[in-house]
Amino acid sequence: MLQKKYRIYHVSYSPDLQFDWDSPKWQQAETAELLHFRPEGSGHSPKTSVRLLYDSTGIYGLFRVQDQFVLCRHVGLQTPVYKDSCVEFFVSPRPDRGYFNFEFSCGGGLLCCYITDPTRTEEGFREFTVLPDDDCRQIIISPSMPGIVFPEIVGPTEWFLGFFIPFSLLEKYAGQIGDLHGQTWRANFYKCADGSSHPHWASWTELPEKNFHLPEHFGEIVFE
Repeated sequence: MLQKKYRIYHVSYSPDLQFDWDSPKWQQAETAELLHFRPEGSGHSPKTSVRLLYDSTGIYGLFRVQDQFVLCRHVGLQTPVYKDSCVEFFVSPRPDRGYFNFEFSCGGGLLCCYITDPTRTEEGFREFTVLPDDDCRQIIISPSMPGIVFPEIVGPTEWFLGFFIPFSLLEKYAGQIGDLHGQTWRANFYKCADGSSHPHWASWTELPEKNFHLPEHFGEIVFE
């Protein structure tokens, strides 16, 4: 299977996270499309796209979702946002270390761990660290939807989720990153809504099973 690659470009400014997909700043970024939907889903296949940029301080991201059956009942930090209308960015900065799962509900809730062994257990995974609230608060999350969306919005709805992840937070768990230019990281992007009336599971790179925690099936992001 051809290895998917995403080129992430350096910027000298902080991109606006306020949903301006067509702004000149965000148009500089490549667009990744989440086209692989698991057959276990309901058949609802929301068009989901994401763009990334970076500067010396961290990674900026913007998801755009053309959706239906939008739901959000989990707010705050370390809540099961995957049950809501949710987008996710999983990233492994170093090949010899673990990966982060940044999971965002459409209303701005966050679930995030640093996972070094994703083997499933009753506690979640064999080896993982749940990021404490103080670390999670370093992540800037900018949702276009309100924190609570209930009852479900059945009709067509476009929503956005902007985020910023500081490199200093990644380094706390993964170790020193160093000069980013030319580096290649492993990553994947996801869209799901496990608890909606029309559950679905989409990814940027194709998965062999309904499991987002398969780092061996991540694609590559290359820092230009």
